[in-house]
This record gives sequence, C-alpha cells and structure tokens, in this order.
Amino acid sequence: MIGALARKFFGSANDRRVKGYQSRVAAINALEPEVAALSDDALKARTAEFKAQLEAGKTLDDLLVPAFATVREAAKRTLGQRHFDVQLIGGMVLHEGDIAEMKTGEGKTLVATLAVYLNALAGQGVHVVTVNDYLAKRDSGWMGQIYSFLGLTTGVIVHGLDDAERQAAYACDITYGTNNEYGFDYLRDNMKYRLEDMVQRKHFYAIVDEVDSILIDEARTPLIISGPLDDRSEFYNTIDTFLPKLEKVIDFEVDEKQRTVTLTEAGMEKIETLLRDAGQLKGETLYDVENVSVVHHINQALRAHSLFNRDKDYIVRDDEVIIIDEFTGRMMQGRRYSEGLHQALEAKEHVTVQPENQTLASITFQNYFRMYKKLAGMTGTALTEADELFDIYKLEVVEVPTNVGIGRMDEDDEVYRTQDEKHAAILAEIERANARMQPVLVGTASIEKSEVLGEYLLKNGYKLIDFTKPKAMDKLYAAARSGKPAKLFAVLNARFHEQEAYIVAEAGVPGAITIATNMAGRGTDIKLGGSVEMRAQIETAEIADEAEKAAKIAEIKAEIERFREIVLNAKEVVEIEPAKGSKPAKTVEKPGGLYIMGSERHESRRIDNQLRGRSGRQGDPGRSKFFLSLEDDLMRIFGSDRLDTMLTRLGLKEGEAIIHPWINKALEKAQQKVEARNFDIRKNLLKYDDVQNDQRKVIFEQRVDLMQNDSVAETVNDMRRAFVEDLVTKHVPENQYAEQWDVVGLKEELKRVLDLDLPVDEWAKEEGIADEELLNRIEQKADEHMAAKVAQWGPDVMRYVEKTILLQTLDHLWREHLVMLDHLRQVIGLRGYGQRDPLQEYKAEAFNLFEAMISNLREAVTAQLMRVEIVPPDVQPELPVMEAHKLDYNTGEDEMAFANAALAPMGQQQPAVARDPNNQDTWGKVGRNEDCPCGSGKKFKHCHGRYA
Repeated sequence: MIGALARKFFGSANDRRVKGYQSRVAAINALEPEVAALSDDALKARTAEFKAQLEAGKTLDDLLVPAFATVREAAKRTLGQRHFDVQLIGGMVLHEGDIAEMKTGEGKTLVATLAVYLNALAGQGVHVVTVNDYLAKRDSGWMGQIYSFLGLTTGVIVHGLDDAERQAAYACDITYGTNNEYGFDYLRDNMKYRLEDMVQRKHFYAIVDEVDSILIDEARTPLIISGPLDDRSEFYNTIDTFLPKLEKVIDFEVDEKQRTVTLTEAGMEKIETLLRDAGQLKGETLYDVENVSVVHHINQALRAHSLFNRDKDYIVRDDEVIIIDEFTGRMMQGRRYSEGLHQALEAKEHVTVQPENQTLASITFQNYFRMYKKLAGMTGTALTEADELFDIYKLEVVEVPTNVGIGRMDEDDEVYRTQDEKHAAILAEIERANARMQPVLVGTASIEKSEVLGEYLLKNGYKLIDFTKPKAMDKLYAAARSGKPAKLFAVLNARFHEQEAYIVAEAGVPGAITIATNMAGRGTDIKLGGSVEMRAQIETAEIADEAEKAAKIAEIKAEIERFREIVLNAKEVVEIEPAKGSKPAKTVEKPGGLYIMGSERHESRRIDNQLRGRSGRQGDPGRSKFFLSLEDDLMRIFGSDRLDTMLTRLGLKEGEAIIHPWINKALEKAQQKVEARNFDIRKNLLKYDDVQNDQRKVIFEQRVDLMQNDSVAETVNDMRRAFVEDLVTKHVPENQYAEQWDVVGLKEELKRVLDLDLPVDEWAKEEGIADEELLNRIEQKADEHMAAKVAQWGPDVMRYVEKTILLQTLDHLWREHLVMLDHLRQVIGLRGYGQRDPLQEYKAEAFNLFEAMISNLREAVTAQLMRVEIVPPDVQPELPVMEAHKLDYNTGEDEMAFANAALAPMGQQQPAVARDPNNQDTWGKVGRNEDCPCGSGKKFKHCHGRYA
C-alpha cells in the first residue's frame, strides 16, 4: 500500500527512467529541421564525420543525439517512415544494453535501426538476431535501405551459406541472422584449423528481436554439433544381452510417471559381475568415473526395455526402428532418439545398430549471448520474466510507452467442464463474430491442438484455405466485398515462414478466421482490413506496366480502407441480464477490430500476452477472451477432479461456463508458480553448463592462440618434457634407492610412447646416479630424436606437422571429454542419495576429467610426434562430418531433427513426387537418415545433407 502511494506521487522506477530520456528526445527533435535541410550527399557524409569524431576521442554516447537524428531522416527518405518519439526512447534503451518492451505494432524493427547504426560506427560489427531465416532476410533487405543510404554495409546469415558467404556477411558493418546460425557458426569456427577459415569476428554488440522467446524459451535447449562415432554395435548388443538376466523390483525399479529406471544395489552388483566377465569394466566398480559412459548406456538399455513399447512408441520396419509421434500417431521418419537410446532400441529389436552420433561441440544460448560485450533486446512481453533476464543476462526491462493508447477490451476467461464444451463455445463465438464479419484469431498451445480445433471447424461446415494454390484468398476477399461470411479458415503452425507472413498479414480481413499455434516472433503486423504491402506484392507480381501496377495498388489501398471500416464497425451489442431484484438489464457495446480467442492458458503469462498483443495495435480497437476447460493442462494444477465434483453439485449444466475475475487471478498465480519452476530448471541446467563453459573457453582460447602462432615447437617441447618428467616421477620415486626403481616399467613406457629403446636398466646400475640425472639423459635423447626429424623433413614441414597434430589431438580428446561430461551429468544426481551435493560433485569430477584430458593430450601429442614420418604440407586436415542439433536434455527431443520430419499441413497429404537424382528441386524433404536421392549409396546426412 505504501509502495503504491509512493508510485502515485513519485512514479515507478520505470516511469523515472523513461522520463530521463525526454531531454535527449527533445534535442533530437530540435535537430530535425537542420538535418532535413541537408542534401542526400551531405546526410551520407555524416557517417564519415561521426567515425572521425570517434577516432578523435568522442564516445558513442556523445554521438547519440546527432546519430539518431540522422537515422530518422534517412528512414523518412528511404522507407517513408519517421520514428515516433517513443521509438527514439526504445532506441536509447537498446543502445544502453537493456530490453525495450514495446507493444505489438509499435515498430520494433524500425526502432532497432537507431541503436544498430550508432553502434556500427565503432566498426566492430553489430549482430541483429531474429527468430527465423525469413525475418533475417526480410529485415536485412528492408532496414538495409537505411544503412546503405548512410554508407554502411549489411549482411545476412541464413541456413545453407558456405564459409566464404558467411565470412562476407560477418565482415559487414551490420549482420542479420538467427540465434541458431550465430551459435552454430561460433561452434564451427572453434573446430577450424586456420584462422583465415573462421567466419565470425569478435562479439561486440547484439540486438535480440523477440528477446524473451530467444533468451528464455529457446534457451532451454543447447546447440550441439555432432558427428558419427566409430561402429560400437557390438557394445550395444553386449549390453542388451545383460537385460534378460535382470529382474524387475529386485535388480531395477521403474517409475513410469517420471519415465526413469534405476538400478538397485543388487542390480549394480549383478551388472558389475556381467561387465567384468565381458571385459567391459574399467577400474574396480561400476561407478568409477572411467565407467560413466558404460553406466549411461546400461541406463539407456534399461529404459529401452522398460519404458518403450513396440507398436506404441515405435515400430520396426525394413530393419529400422521408426519413432511414432505420441500425439498424432504418425511415423516420424528420419527422426532418432539421442544419447544412445535409439541404438539401445535397435539392439533390443535385433535390427542393425546404426552408428551413434558423438558431440563435437555444444553451447547454450545463455553462454553464447553472454559473450557479447554489449547485449540488448526488444519484445512486446518481457516484464513477467524480468527477474530471469536480469539474473542470467544482467538485462533490465524498460517498458516503453505506446505511441497511441491501447483500445482493446480484455474480457474475463470462460471456464467449461470438458474440452468438447469448450470447443462448442469457441465455435459458437466464432460463428457470432463471423456473422458480423469480425476477423478472429484463435490461439492454441500446440500444433496438435490447432489441428484438433481445425478438424472441429471442418466438421461444422468450415473450409480450410489452401495456401499452396494461387489466389488462395480470393474467396475471402469476395465474401468481404459482399458482406456475407464465407466460413473459411487458415491454420498457422508450420515452419514455412514466407507463407506464415502472408497468413498473418491477411488475418485482419473482414470475416477471416485464423488458428495459430504461437504468435511470438511472427514479425508481421495484423492490420485491420488487410496488408497493402502483402497484397500488392502478390497481386502485381505479373504486371509489367508501371502505370497499370500503380493503378492496381491504388485499387487495393481503397479496398483495404473499405475493409478496415467494416472491421471497425463489427461491434457486438450485448444485453446483460440483471440479477434477481436488481435494476433492469443493461446494454454493453463490445468493440470491433481483431477478436483474439485463446483456446487455453499457456504455462507462461508471457505467451498469453503475446497472443493478446496481436489485437489493438496503434490505438486500434479489439477484443480478447480465453476459453478454458477443466481438462486443460494448466487447470490440472487446481485438482480438476474435485473442482468438477463441486461444480456438478452446484448445478453447473453442460455448456455453461464459470466467468469471474477471481478465476483469472487464480490462474495467474498458477502460471507464476509454473514460471518459477521452469526458471529453476533452466537455472539448474545453466549451473551445470557453466562448468563445461569454463572449460570450453579455455580450450577455444587455446586453439586460437595455437593457430595465431607460426610455430608451436616450444609448446610441444614443453609437453614432451612434462610427460617425460611425469613418467620418471611415477617409476622413479623421490628419495628411494636405485634398487627400488621400476626400471622395467619405465623402459617399456619409453618404448611405447617415445619409440625410444633406451638402456635405462644399465643407467640405473651406475654408481651414484640420481633420478635427476636419469631424467636429463632421457630428455636429451628425446630432444635428439626430434631434432633428427626436423633435420630430415626441414623446419617448415615440422612446424606444420606439429601444429596439425596438436590441434587434431586436442579436438579428438575434447570431443571424448564432452561425451564423458554428458554421461556424468546424467548419473551424478545419484550422489544426492549419499547426502552429497550433485553440483559440487559434478564440478569436482569434471575438473578431474579435465586434468586427465590435459595429461592425455601431452602423452598423445608426444607419442605421435616421436613416431611421425611425413605429412604433405599442402594437405589441410579435414573437419569431420557434422550435423546440427538443438537438444532438450529433459525430453531427449531434437528440434532440428523434428524440423527435418515436419508434419504435413492439416487436411492435406503430401503428394508423392518422383525424385530425379540429377535435379535437387525434385527431392523435397529428405530425412537425415534416408539414402541420398543422388544415388551415391550414402545416407543423406553424409552426402548432400552434410553440414559444412
């Protein structure tokens, strides 16, 4: 209460910060007449002037006012758009490295140009991060007109570019691209063998569009680059033979709800015996750190046998295990379970075990984006996640005022007992809105639920618009002209972003019905009446004559204005019945505009706000309402069984809804609990990844240092001496007599690793010889051996060989280390049963494994260089075959693989097209594990689908 009173008098912290920008906004506005009077050439010349001022010692903050005024004028001349005052405030927030929360339709894409231009003047490269390739291409071309006019270069990073194209794009002053592409490029760069092959520059400044979607939703799953392991089918088959010997309850326990299987103490002892007999056990016990991979694969085999059922979770066809989607029942051709689970299923079903993929490199978005010297973001919905964004990224959320007040009516939720009642209510509301030609956008929580709702509409006389056909929207336009509803709807849930933009842009046409899965990051406004730009692009594509094209555009503009009036006037007048003994019924007028209907609440309030935010842009009227049922996922939090019983006793009839503000508040509290839980999960995952990230930074920095050096001779010499010193220390303990030395073991190790047959047994017999003298002799012989190789092949060849072997060996051991860390993470939780903190245990074990890796690196590099014969200096080492993955640690699902096995659009079957081996255009979607259509006999992922 006191806080509310203080805010009333002094304003909130957000209000005070926004107020603090007003002086600079006034200064930019004061410069407008002066800048507007400049010629195009004079305006362009300001870029060079700004750069000269920076070199002379001025800061970017000093240049903010004149630079923003310059960008505003350039936007007016190139795009015909002038930045509003609130957009200038948004640009200042972005420049300061924080998040600008601006409502949908406030022009965030244009806002970014202010901070992008100012920071690009530093010449270190600015990255603009979008949620998909379509938006990256669209925004770079659209906003690139401003940058090009002012003399700056713009590049775009999308899927399918080669390294030369990526280098050129990153070399530009401003680079647009998706979060996935930036992350994968960083990982691939740190697997290159020459500095000149790396594509990215330093991480200077990035602006993340739809920042909450990318830094929170997308950040749940790390980016992984993987490649095939050596064939280990025998290992999987061996493990599989153990499973029939284990008894449920006695040897292992199954928790079907949590989808976990745990070995009992008796089971561990039995498995240890079986592994020891099969020669698969390293060390003394199953839970020695050397056996984490073995434990992991045993757990996966247990899961395969106990939790996955044939013909329910998967089918076996043509010597292959094919996953069945749990929601749709469709076969997910080309999609495989990760972490060895699919191989365990193949061993279980006695089909050919396909090679497992090995992690070559991985990073979370949290750790990738925290590398930027300055990070900023923009979105329509971030305040609900402000704590997480500040805690993890140190980003503050600033709520920027709207240019025009919001005119949307947000109604109370309607809660029904069953899904069927809810769907019937949604259909009835759609029919009422459709009758008055009010456009409707129905939001759903998943692809499957959008398809269910779409099928429900199909059964009730509605028709699906087929956007694969030309002039798909003509029937809807004709209905809007006639004022009679056409009962047509569109489903927006696929990954075809150009098509998405068209559907979203036309969702404001009178009588339009659009079912959408997730409205975040669509990047296209829903304008009432429709989009002039989108219609002009499609309807004038085949018109060559400029005068005819201009006339057509004028006709489209006039029609859209008429459509807009129809939508604005699609109001609903509702008579509210009074309670007994109260005043007469009153009439309420509900606004026209876009009508948002939510088919259920999401786990996050932010997603609901994103859906609502599509209506009421720039002061437009609009409505929003959510329809819920007790069978919805979120409603289960309340214990829907008891609620259902209570409502039945109170006489709630079928088809009736509960409508009360208290329901909204209760739901909001439930959402807050779920958000807090999800935050804890992400934070916990990040704590584990931070351990790996510290090691990753060391390795990646070391690789760059090695590539920068012309010679690594000193490094490999130090490694050889350190290895020899460790070897001597191990076999010749300090302060012991020569008779107690392990001379035989030392001689064998020197022969095995250094390829030197030295008479250490004779040296040990010499009178008064000390361990230091022995060490010096061995080092001298090893140095002479390497010097002979340098003399034989020449210094240049040896320098090349040393660097190549060092980098390749480091990469090989780092990959093995990553696999060990992944497997360790999955079993370390068991330490909690022993009252030990799993995170601290993970840190300790990860450090020990890292130290062991460095020790192995010294030995492996030394052994190879002592034995090397010749490597032609003109042959560059090849990178392994690579695949990109975005893996969810909790579910094991791979987003990239899921995209490769994308579902066919609802109501349509994908036509079977004959594939021409010589024409890639006829191949369509090819599964990663399918045979390549070119006829090479290789899998697609190892041939034309190979990642470079």
